[in-house]
Amino acid sequence: MRDNWLGNRVFKSYADILDHCCEAWNTLINRPWRIMSIGLRAWAHGF
Repeated sequence: MRDNWLGNRVFKSYADILDHCCEAWNTLINRPWRIMSIGLRAWAHGF
């Protein structure tokens, strides 16, 4: 989330941070293939 939706931003207030975090989280949960793709990477199977 940090690299895609929250990085390189200047927030106006704490409420602005919360709004952006909620928006990023909602975007992520609407894209389950993003989370699944992390588990399919070779380095994820080395643990």
